[in-house]
Amino acid sequence: MKFIKINFFIIIIFTSTLVGCAQNTKEKNTIHTTEVSEKDKVINLISPEELNKKLGEITLIDIRTPQEFSEGHLKNAANINLFDPNFIQKMNKFDKSKVLYIYCRSGNRTSSAAKKLAEIGFVKIYDLQGGILNWRKNNMEVIK
Repeated sequence: MKFIKINFFIIIIFTSTLVGCAQNTKEKNTIHTTEVSEKDKVINLISPEELNKKLGEITLIDIRTPQEFSEGHLKNAANINLFDPNFIQKMNKFDKSKVLYIYCRSGNRTSSAAKKLAEIGFVKIYDLQGGILNWRKNNMEVIK
């Protein structure tokens, strides 16, 4: 009888361990989704090829520093430095109901800039995927 109780106890522990592992595996493989707010929907990535087709007929802002801008920029781009204390004030001069295209060196700065711009009322913002580095990688024209 003692032998049966020990075996029963071992089976319960073994089963509990398997069930616990199976539940942990399920939790690790679960895809977590997050609601996207209306504000985040105004920000879109655009490929270098797609942006290149639109040059000349859009509002294009290079948010890099003036020094970076002078080293090469996209055609017809205006330079408004993200780190300028008056960045938001300068951006407020643009029509917020029109589409705005922005880029930086690699795409890191534009994500934070785009969020700020959406917060002040811009309705449609396109962020150059990979920034000017990706632009150059795709052999697109850079103006000096």
